Amino acid sequence: MQIKDSVFVITGGGQGLGRAMAENLASQGAVLALLDLNQEKLIEACAACEAVGGKAHSYVCNITDESSVEATFADIKNDCGQINGLINNAGLMRDGMLIKVKDGELKGKMGLDQFQSVVDVNMTGTFLCGREAAAIMAVQGTGGVIINVSSVSRAGNMGQTNYSATKSAVATMVVSWAGELARHGIRTGGIAPGVIATEMTAQMKPEAVDRMVQAVPLRRLGEVEEMAHTLKYIIENEFFTGRIVEMDGGLRI
Repeated sequence: MQIKDSVFVITGGGQGLGRAMAENLASQGAVLALLDLNQEKLIEACAACEAVGGKAHSYVCNITDESSVEATFADIKNDCGQINGLINNAGLMRDGMLIKVKDGELKGKMGLDQFQSVVDVNMTGTFLCGREAAAIMAVQGTGGVIINVSSVSRAGNMGQTNYSATKSAVATMVVSWAGELARHGIRTGGIAPGVIATEMTAQMKPEAVDRMVQAVPLRRLGEVEEMAHTLKYIIENEFFTGRIVEMDGGLRI
Protein backbone atom coordinates (compact mmCIF):
# COMPACT_ATOMS: atom_id res chain seq x y z
CA MET A 1 0.00 0.00 0.00
CA GLN A 2 1.34 3.39 -0.96
CA ILE A 3 1.15 6.24 1.53
CA LYS A 4 1.42 9.03 -1.03
CA ASP A 5 -2.03 10.32 -2.08
CA SER A 6 -3.82 7.82 0.16
CA VAL A 7 -6.46 9.12 2.58
CA PHE A 8 -5.90 8.32 6.26
CA VAL A 9 -8.35 9.05 9.06
CA ILE A 10 -6.75 9.59 12.48
CA THR A 11 -8.85 9.86 15.62
CA GLY A 12 -7.44 12.07 18.33
CA GLY A 13 -5.50 13.67 15.51
CA GLY A 14 -5.40 17.17 16.94
CA GLN A 15 -2.63 16.58 19.45
CA GLY A 16 -0.12 14.18 20.97
CA LEU A 17 0.66 10.94 19.17
CA GLY A 18 -2.22 11.45 16.76
CA ARG A 19 -0.83 14.72 15.50
CA ALA A 20 2.72 13.35 15.36
CA MET A 21 1.61 10.40 13.23
CA ALA A 22 -0.44 12.72 11.03
CA GLU A 23 2.52 14.99 10.38
CA ASN A 24 4.70 12.03 9.52
CA LEU A 25 2.19 10.66 7.02
CA ALA A 26 1.68 14.15 5.60
CA SER A 27 5.44 14.46 4.99
CA GLN A 28 5.12 11.36 2.81
CA GLY A 29 2.36 12.91 0.70
CA ALA A 30 -0.72 11.49 2.41
CA VAL A 31 -4.11 13.15 2.68
CA LEU A 32 -5.25 13.36 6.31
CA ALA A 33 -8.71 13.49 7.84
CA LEU A 34 -8.19 14.41 11.49
CA LEU A 35 -10.86 13.84 14.14
CA ASP A 36 -10.87 15.47 17.56
CA LEU A 37 -13.16 17.32 19.95
CA ASN A 38 -10.84 20.33 20.15
CA GLN A 39 -11.35 22.49 17.06
CA GLU A 40 -8.45 24.81 17.86
CA LYS A 41 -6.03 21.88 18.12
CA LEU A 42 -7.39 20.46 14.87
CA ILE A 43 -6.72 23.70 13.02
CA GLU A 44 -3.15 23.75 14.32
CA ALA A 45 -2.60 20.11 13.38
CA CYS A 46 -3.94 20.60 9.86
CA ALA A 47 -1.66 23.60 9.34
CA ALA A 48 1.32 21.53 10.53
CA CYS A 49 0.44 18.72 8.11
CA GLU A 50 0.17 21.10 5.18
CA ALA A 51 3.46 22.75 6.14
CA VAL A 52 5.29 19.47 5.53
CA GLY A 53 3.65 18.81 2.17
CA GLY A 54 0.44 16.94 2.90
CA LYS A 55 -3.23 17.80 2.68
CA ALA A 56 -5.42 17.80 5.76
CA HIS A 57 -9.08 18.14 6.67
CA SER A 58 -10.42 18.64 10.18
CA TYR A 59 -13.59 17.18 11.69
CA VAL A 60 -14.93 17.88 15.16
CA CYS A 61 -16.38 14.52 16.15
CA ASN A 62 -17.50 12.80 19.33
CA ILE A 63 -16.38 9.24 18.63
CA THR A 64 -18.58 7.90 21.44
CA ASP A 65 -21.73 9.02 19.61
CA GLU A 66 -22.91 6.76 16.81
CA SER A 67 -24.70 9.40 14.76
CA SER A 68 -21.73 11.77 15.01
CA VAL A 69 -19.35 9.08 13.79
CA GLU A 70 -21.63 8.03 10.93
CA ALA A 71 -22.06 11.63 9.76
CA THR A 72 -18.35 12.40 10.04
CA PHE A 73 -17.23 9.40 8.01
CA ALA A 74 -19.83 10.21 5.35
CA ASP A 75 -18.39 13.75 5.22
CA ILE A 76 -14.85 12.41 4.89
CA LYS A 77 -15.89 10.18 1.98
CA ASN A 78 -17.59 13.11 0.27
CA ASP A 79 -14.70 15.51 0.89
CA CYS A 80 -11.81 13.18 0.07
CA GLY A 81 -13.43 10.77 -2.37
CA GLN A 82 -12.21 7.68 -0.56
CA ILE A 83 -10.81 6.30 2.69
CA ASN A 84 -7.72 4.10 2.50
CA GLY A 85 -6.68 3.86 6.13
CA LEU A 86 -7.88 4.45 9.67
CA ILE A 87 -5.71 4.92 12.74
CA ASN A 88 -7.82 4.45 15.86
CA ASN A 89 -5.63 6.55 18.14
CA ALA A 90 -8.02 8.51 20.38
CA GLY A 91 -7.81 7.40 23.99
CA LEU A 92 -8.71 8.41 27.53
CA MET A 93 -7.09 7.59 30.86
CA ARG A 94 -8.87 7.94 34.21
CA ASP A 95 -6.71 5.84 36.47
CA GLY A 96 -7.67 4.73 39.94
CA MET A 97 -7.73 1.77 42.29
CA LEU A 98 -10.69 -0.59 42.22
CA ILE A 99 -11.22 -0.04 45.96
CA LYS A 100 -9.46 1.86 48.71
CA VAL A 101 -9.46 0.40 52.21
CA LYS A 102 -7.65 1.84 55.24
CA ASP A 103 -7.67 0.44 58.75
CA GLY A 104 -10.38 -2.01 57.81
CA GLU A 105 -12.68 0.73 56.49
CA LEU A 106 -13.76 1.23 52.88
CA LYS A 107 -12.58 4.69 51.82
CA GLY A 108 -13.44 4.67 48.14
CA LYS A 109 -14.27 2.75 44.97
CA MET A 110 -13.72 3.30 41.28
CA GLY A 111 -16.91 4.99 40.15
CA LEU A 112 -18.96 3.63 37.30
CA ASP A 113 -18.60 6.94 35.47
CA GLN A 114 -14.81 6.69 35.81
CA PHE A 115 -14.91 3.19 34.32
CA GLN A 116 -17.54 3.86 31.67
CA SER A 117 -16.00 7.07 30.30
CA VAL A 118 -12.82 5.19 29.40
CA VAL A 119 -14.80 2.33 27.87
CA ASP A 120 -16.83 4.80 25.81
CA VAL A 121 -13.82 6.51 24.25
CA ASN A 122 -11.27 3.72 24.00
CA MET A 123 -13.46 0.75 23.16
CA THR A 124 -16.80 2.00 21.82
CA GLY A 125 -15.13 4.80 19.86
CA THR A 126 -12.71 2.36 18.27
CA PHE A 127 -15.57 0.02 17.37
CA LEU A 128 -17.70 2.76 15.81
CA CYS A 129 -14.88 4.29 13.78
CA GLY A 130 -13.61 0.88 12.69
CA ARG A 131 -17.08 -0.15 11.58
CA GLU A 132 -17.69 2.97 9.51
CA ALA A 133 -14.25 2.91 7.90
CA ALA A 134 -14.61 -0.78 7.05
CA ALA A 135 -18.03 -0.21 5.49
CA ILE A 136 -16.71 2.54 3.23
CA MET A 137 -13.55 0.61 2.27
CA ALA A 138 -15.51 -2.56 1.46
CA VAL A 139 -18.01 -0.77 -0.76
CA GLN A 140 -15.41 1.29 -2.62
CA GLY A 141 -13.65 -1.99 -3.41
CA THR A 142 -10.04 -0.82 -3.15
CA GLY A 143 -9.15 -2.38 0.18
CA GLY A 144 -7.44 -0.53 2.99
CA VAL A 145 -5.95 -0.85 6.44
CA ILE A 146 -7.28 -0.27 9.97
CA ILE A 147 -4.77 0.20 12.78
CA ASN A 148 -5.75 0.27 16.45
CA VAL A 149 -3.48 1.84 19.05
CA SER A 150 -3.41 -0.48 22.05
CA SER A 151 -0.93 -0.27 24.95
CA VAL A 152 1.59 -2.24 26.96
CA SER A 153 -1.06 -1.95 29.69
CA ARG A 154 -3.35 -4.34 27.80
CA ALA A 155 -1.79 -7.17 29.80
CA GLY A 156 -3.26 -5.63 32.96
CA ASN A 157 -1.80 -2.87 35.08
CA MET A 158 -2.47 -1.94 38.69
CA GLY A 159 -4.62 1.17 38.96
CA GLN A 160 -5.86 0.82 35.38
CA THR A 161 -8.80 -1.58 35.49
CA ASN A 162 -10.65 0.56 32.95
CA TYR A 163 -7.74 1.49 30.68
CA SER A 164 -6.17 -1.99 30.60
CA ALA A 165 -9.51 -3.63 29.81
CA THR A 166 -10.15 -1.33 26.87
CA LYS A 167 -6.64 -1.63 25.46
CA SER A 168 -6.96 -5.40 25.60
CA ALA A 169 -10.30 -5.11 23.80
CA VAL A 170 -9.00 -3.01 20.92
CA ALA A 171 -6.19 -5.52 20.46
CA THR A 172 -8.69 -8.37 20.10
CA MET A 173 -10.67 -6.30 17.61
CA VAL A 174 -7.58 -6.32 15.39
CA VAL A 175 -7.66 -10.13 15.30
CA SER A 176 -11.44 -10.39 14.81
CA TRP A 177 -11.49 -7.82 12.03
CA ALA A 178 -8.55 -9.42 10.22
CA GLY A 179 -10.58 -12.58 9.72
CA GLU A 180 -13.77 -10.79 8.76
CA LEU A 181 -12.40 -8.10 6.47
CA ALA A 182 -9.69 -9.91 4.50
CA ARG A 183 -12.27 -10.91 1.87
CA HIS A 184 -12.68 -7.18 1.15
CA GLY A 185 -8.95 -6.56 0.86
CA ILE A 186 -8.89 -4.78 4.22
CA ARG A 187 -5.96 -5.51 6.54
CA THR A 188 -5.74 -4.76 10.24
CA GLY A 189 -2.94 -4.12 12.68
CA GLY A 190 -2.26 -2.87 16.15
CA ILE A 191 0.51 -1.00 17.90
CA ALA A 192 1.01 -1.49 21.63
CA PRO A 193 3.32 1.33 22.73
CA GLY A 194 5.01 1.69 26.07
CA VAL A 195 5.76 5.22 27.26
CA ILE A 196 6.34 7.59 24.35
CA ALA A 197 7.84 11.07 24.70
CA THR A 198 5.02 13.50 23.92
CA GLU A 199 3.78 16.88 25.13
CA MET A 200 2.14 15.05 28.04
CA THR A 201 5.35 13.44 29.28
CA ALA A 202 7.20 16.73 28.79
CA GLN A 203 4.85 18.30 31.35
CA MET A 204 5.43 15.60 33.96
CA LYS A 205 7.72 16.02 36.93
CA PRO A 206 11.29 14.89 36.11
CA GLU A 207 11.28 12.36 38.94
CA ALA A 208 8.13 10.75 37.54
CA VAL A 209 9.72 10.47 34.10
CA ASP A 210 12.88 9.01 35.66
CA ARG A 211 10.83 6.28 37.36
CA MET A 212 9.27 5.32 34.04
CA VAL A 213 12.62 5.30 32.28
CA GLN A 214 14.11 3.00 34.92
CA ALA A 215 11.37 0.45 34.19
CA VAL A 216 12.31 0.30 30.50
CA PRO A 217 15.21 -2.04 29.67
CA LEU A 218 16.47 0.40 27.03
CA ARG A 219 16.46 3.13 29.71
CA ARG A 220 14.68 5.75 27.64
CA LEU A 221 11.26 6.76 26.42
CA GLY A 222 10.09 5.90 22.94
CA GLU A 223 10.15 8.62 20.29
CA VAL A 224 7.17 9.63 18.17
CA GLU A 225 9.31 9.00 15.08
CA GLU A 226 9.65 5.37 16.19
CA MET A 227 5.89 5.12 16.55
CA ALA A 228 5.50 6.56 13.07
CA HIS A 229 8.07 4.09 11.70
CA THR A 230 6.01 1.19 13.06
CA LEU A 231 2.87 2.70 11.53
CA LYS A 232 4.59 2.97 8.15
CA TYR A 233 5.63 -0.69 8.31
CA ILE A 234 2.07 -1.88 8.94
CA ILE A 235 0.66 0.31 6.18
CA GLU A 236 3.16 -0.69 3.52
CA ASN A 237 3.55 -4.42 4.25
CA GLU A 238 0.72 -6.11 2.36
CA PHE A 239 1.24 -9.45 4.15
CA PHE A 240 0.75 -7.94 7.59
CA THR A 241 -2.66 -8.36 9.18
CA GLY A 242 -4.26 -9.38 12.46
CA ARG A 243 -1.16 -8.81 14.58
CA ILE A 244 -0.03 -6.42 17.32
CA VAL A 245 3.41 -4.82 17.23
CA GLU A 246 4.80 -4.22 20.73
CA MET A 247 6.70 -0.96 20.67
CA ASP A 248 7.71 -0.63 24.29
CA GLY A 249 11.49 -0.84 24.64
CA GLY A 250 11.11 -4.20 26.36
CA LEU A 251 8.88 -2.83 29.14
CA ARG A 252 6.75 -5.37 31.00
CA ILE A 253 4.17 -4.46 33.59
